[in-house]
Amino acid sequence: MTHFFVTGGSGFTGRCVLSRLLAREDTTVTVLVRSASLPRFALALEHIPGGDRVVTAVGNLTAEGLGLHDEDALEPIDHVIHLGALHDLTAGEQTLQAVNVEGTARIAEFAARHGAMLHHFSSIGVSGNHDGVFSEDDFDLGQDFPTPYHRAMFEAERVVRETPDLSWRIYRPSAVVGDSVTGEIDKISGPYFFFPRLAQVGSLPSFLPIPLPNGGSLNMVPVDYVADALVALTGYRPGESGLVFHLCDPEHRTATDLFNMMAPTLGGPRGFEIVPGALARPMLAATSHNPLRPGRDLVAEQLGIPPVVLDSISVPVTVLSDTSVAVLDGLGVRLPALADYAPTLWKYWAEKLDPGRHRRDDPRGALVGKNIVITGGSAGIGKATARMCITRGANVILVSRDADRLVEVADELNAELPKPGMPLGVASAYPTDITDEASVRTLVKSIIAEHDHIDVLVNNAGRSIRRASVNAVDRAHDYQRMMAVNYFGAVYMTLSVLPHMIDRQAGHIVNVSSAEVQSRAPRFGAYAASKAALEAFADATSAETLSDHVTFSTVRLPLTRTRMIAPTRAYESRRGIWGVDKAAHRILKAIVDRPKRVTSFWGDLAEFGHWAAPRLTNRVMHQQYLLVDESEAALGTQPPTAP
Repeated sequence: MTHFFVTGGSGFTGRCVLSRLLAREDTTVTVLVRSASLPRFALALEHIPGGDRVVTAVGNLTAEGLGLHDEDALEPIDHVIHLGALHDLTAGEQTLQAVNVEGTARIAEFAARHGAMLHHFSSIGVSGNHDGVFSEDDFDLGQDFPTPYHRAMFEAERVVRETPDLSWRIYRPSAVVGDSVTGEIDKISGPYFFFPRLAQVGSLPSFLPIPLPNGGSLNMVPVDYVADALVALTGYRPGESGLVFHLCDPEHRTATDLFNMMAPTLGGPRGFEIVPGALARPMLAATSHNPLRPGRDLVAEQLGIPPVVLDSISVPVTVLSDTSVAVLDGLGVRLPALADYAPTLWKYWAEKLDPGRHRRDDPRGALVGKNIVITGGSAGIGKATARMCITRGANVILVSRDADRLVEVADELNAELPKPGMPLGVASAYPTDITDEASVRTLVKSIIAEHDHIDVLVNNAGRSIRRASVNAVDRAHDYQRMMAVNYFGAVYMTLSVLPHMIDRQAGHIVNVSSAEVQSRAPRFGAYAASKAALEAFADATSAETLSDHVTFSTVRLPLTRTRMIAPTRAYESRRGIWGVDKAAHRILKAIVDRPKRVTSFWGDLAEFGHWAAPRLTNRVMHQQYLLVDESEAALGTQPPTAP
């Protein structure tokens, strides 16, 4: 029996390697696993044939002695496969040093103590920015390194080569992408950062040739090829130390080449290079004296591409892998043609990893399948908006303090019949006091746990009061209660859903405001101020989250006939007051079209008046104040009927 000790076995590449090792009947496998990763690793083994034969050793590459409690209890080890590195271009220098360099030193000493052959999983990144050919026989050619990751991988290799009494082999893969058969990959890295841009270009008419710059080399290999190669090479020339293999594509391609291979799948145009690599590389170079680098980094971040990815592809090195390809061919391991598996990679990315997949609309309608949270959903505008969303296929989560009323409304909405040909959404009731921050956080966690995600948040819950400031000098609590619901409640909801929406790279927040923010009419000082505060918060936050595809709409509704205005008898016979359905249609427009503002004619006119003729507008407002008396409810001569 041959015993393998594996690090990094819980990672994606590690699981692929394990499945191939376990396919051999004459092997036993021990995997070094961090205690925090044990549950996830145990679950992964259930899906690997022979996974029950794996022995786990709890430890950590960053701990002395690998953190093993009883190293002597391990059975004799023939091979150590070291996959446990941090392959992340964006990782910090100290983290890379601790894991990739110091961790490799510990595992190398471990292999030497056990007299085992160390199979070190490195990277072609050790070639750095060497200007020329870099083969399997090359290592230290005086090259510099564009990123801390490249330097760490180089130093890790140096550790392996210089560890006394160690038998070793080194494997240098290029960028590892998904499985060539299934397309499966566990995260976005390397070439995948360019896929959203390729998708945008690919959406253009197919007859239109697309000029593209030569951004550098994009050498990549599928994970199944890497795993097959590594396992096959462990048995190549048994006992011979010092062998190095390049697990790379012998073809050297650019981003334009990759795009043209994807073009048939995208149904889009083909590209051609307008800036040759000799000119493009200096523009993308990672050197600190490159005057274009700040602008390059800003553009890259706007496009969702970490600048270090450009650093890694702008190097002038040409990596050779002909010798390794020939050896692997003799072992029956052959690299699939990129043109054959590229569409598979694309399909998996589009369905599972595309950051924009959550922003796609269902062909049956923009709201079909969307999860929409509506506060103040137990009556009035909230209820009307919920009904319109549900009949358009959305699932609505209703939020309100009135638990009994909320459940009744949800049952009522769920009992309605769908429109012909349109799926009917589902209403759910979540009684919550949004003025309690802790309750709001619990609410959002519960919604995400039970509904998976939130697409839209409608901050509709509100409190209104119509009272002159001079009649409120001893009623500061009115202002506090107004802010508690209209401002802080909406802010608590927004802050709670924001990380979730940013993580999904999709989300829309609708704040129901008022035309009083524009008119600033008398007796509405407290109310207008609370809504103005919410608008300022939303505007500032929307400028921060634009690149994260989290957007905001503000709906400035005029006076609407709801329970909120019932205490003011002057409104009972007043014409021109909107009904709840008309107001709900404006909110629906904000949900579907996502404009920055939804306003009304009278609100815009009042705002224009304050801008064009502020004194005259103020006099008009004063006359209105004198003509209309304070309500009995505001004066305290009649108990208010609104909640």
